[in-house]
Amino acid sequence: MSKPIGPELVHHLKTVAEPWLSPDGSHLAYTLTSIDAEGWETRSRLVMRHLGSGQDHELTDGPKDSWARFSPDGKRLAFLRADGDDHKQLWVMDATGGDATPLVSAAGGIVDFAWSPDAARIVYCADVNPATTKGPEADKGSKGDGNAAEVPETRDVNRLRYRLDGLGWRGDSHFHLFVADAESGSSMQLTDGDWDDINPVWSPDGQSIAFISDRRPDRDRWAQTDAYVAPSAGGPPRLWSEGLSSVGGLAWAPDGTRLLAVGSQASGFQVFWQGWLYLLEPGHPPTIISDDSFRPVLAFPPTFRCPEIRWGDDDRIVLLGERRGESFIYQVSPTGKSAAPISGGGCVTTDLTLDRDGRNAVIVSASPNSPGDLHYLNFSSGQTQQVTEYNAGYLADHQPAGMEKFTVPRDGWDIDCRLFFPPGFDPSAQYPLILDIHGGPNGAFYDSFVAWQQVLATAGFLVLAANPRGSSTYGADFMSAVLDDWGGEDFEDLTAALDAVAARPYVDAGRLGIHGYSYGGYMTSWTIGHTGRFSAAVVGAPCIDLLSMYGTSDIGVSFGELQWGTSIEQAAGQGVDGDSGQTGSAAGYREMALKLLDRSPITYAPNVTTPVLLLHGEADARCPISQSEEYFTMLKRLGKEVEFVRFPGCSHGFPRMGHPKMRVEYLARTLDWFQRHL
Repeated sequence: MSKPIGPELVHHLKTVAEPWLSPDGSHLAYTLTSIDAEGWETRSRLVMRHLGSGQDHELTDGPKDSWARFSPDGKRLAFLRADGDDHKQLWVMDATGGDATPLVSAAGGIVDFAWSPDAARIVYCADVNPATTKGPEADKGSKGDGNAAEVPETRDVNRLRYRLDGLGWRGDSHFHLFVADAESGSSMQLTDGDWDDINPVWSPDGQSIAFISDRRPDRDRWAQTDAYVAPSAGGPPRLWSEGLSSVGGLAWAPDGTRLLAVGSQASGFQVFWQGWLYLLEPGHPPTIISDDSFRPVLAFPPTFRCPEIRWGDDDRIVLLGERRGESFIYQVSPTGKSAAPISGGGCVTTDLTLDRDGRNAVIVSASPNSPGDLHYLNFSSGQTQQVTEYNAGYLADHQPAGMEKFTVPRDGWDIDCRLFFPPGFDPSAQYPLILDIHGGPNGAFYDSFVAWQQVLATAGFLVLAANPRGSSTYGADFMSAVLDDWGGEDFEDLTAALDAVAARPYVDAGRLGIHGYSYGGYMTSWTIGHTGRFSAAVVGAPCIDLLSMYGTSDIGVSFGELQWGTSIEQAAGQGVDGDSGQTGSAAGYREMALKLLDRSPITYAPNVTTPVLLLHGEADARCPISQSEEYFTMLKRLGKEVEFVRFPGCSHGFPRMGHPKMRVEYLARTLDWFQRHL
């Protein structure tokens, strides 16, 4: 008999990531991550798979190794290894195995790198603090004998983006590019300045390096980026993406005369939620070659790296794309005449690597039945083969939830829904139902394995995961429909989806729960302030008070002004004082404040009748813990049933990527709350 998937799955499940094929396609290097249950430690090591024999052997024993990349000649591997300060440094080793040696060390750590086409050099991206160092191999300073008490120091803030969730304090630190000799490690700094330069990509002849930079005058307000190209031997970079608002991924044409960019002409974060493919060439405006029928897969650098995009010698572009909550490998023509999926569907794919000729690929793919494995694809034969199955034993004893997909029509849109069923589901019985709401608001639920959905569903709950307007992978119009309307039509979309499922005979409409994280936490708290139909709510890292969020979140300005349709600059001088009839900045600010408070869940706290559990990381810079503190104080003062759990040292992404103990605790608290109240 199958056992429920409990919070302890964090200990049992292993993660495969960061695959990289050897140039000839015969070998695959990847990162294997597991949890030491006794020490509550996350350990990662590098593994090599011989694709012909199917044999694995460990290249390193960790404990914190990642991001292995074959040299273009296939003879060596470079990878990142964390030092004692948890900063990642660049190491190299023979591709056949053996001892690894350090190549480059940077005081602030290295976040990305790429081999030159001739394997003689490596470009890498390092964290540079101008107050202490300009680059690699810098003296980190004496730490003393450890007996003296540390003397606190003040920290000056001179810009809006002085901290970043997950990275913490940034101050005046920036990410910059360096070029190192692949044998000696001697390095030259390629970029410098009061901005970030990331995502380096070598030109085919090795003479140039393309990269993404936010070196715009308004970079402190808007998260907008451009594509630049610099000589690899050093020299001033040249802007290639003039005319685009933002760029999030790059690939060179085979002849090195053009760049392919995932970009957007819209402001803010839209390139990450919905980007388009553009051809870039100096002296020419960007040429768009795709529509929004799919979304090119990007990542949020420098925390995450973009999957490979390949413009092959056969003049076809291969990349990962998504539509309607599913992932595909797309083939695109640079003429813009065709874009079609060649593999995928029914899954979420997070990484892609191709061999030298672009005929074979390996992806990291997860489905509702599996948290993720490596899969090999041969484009010529159409052959697909699963490469890893580290979690097969656990899943054999712990059957995942079943999933049904359907749509609910509303207001001219089809609202995509996924309903998860307990194993052994009996349609003649009645089950409690939990509405799960994703973050973003421009995130999405996929055909994927989500830990809390599996824990809840296999414990006996139905779990409804809907993608209301604002969700990505459904086109730009659908995604943009949530802007300046949080808690409006998106709330009605979710209500319509819930009504459709709650009417089914096996749903006990008297036992409804609701859960959401981040924007999902916003929408959960908004919902229980507008209806009393839920018997329990779990609110994770919410946005509760948009006015205070504007001034305390690390993206309150860059993200908030776009999402909420207001800014202090717009408000200044545009308001009208109700008593005097005068215009001025104070009156304008009042209007701005009233608009934000009108769309803030805290305003509707007096209406809440649902028992509320608040879960929040104390180091969250994205949705600061003060948001939950405000809500807890208000609900407690009003005599509502509320509990508040604080997670020490945890940033915004901790339920997925944080300390194992905290991830287990999040799942356990959520499950317990719904079991107690439903």
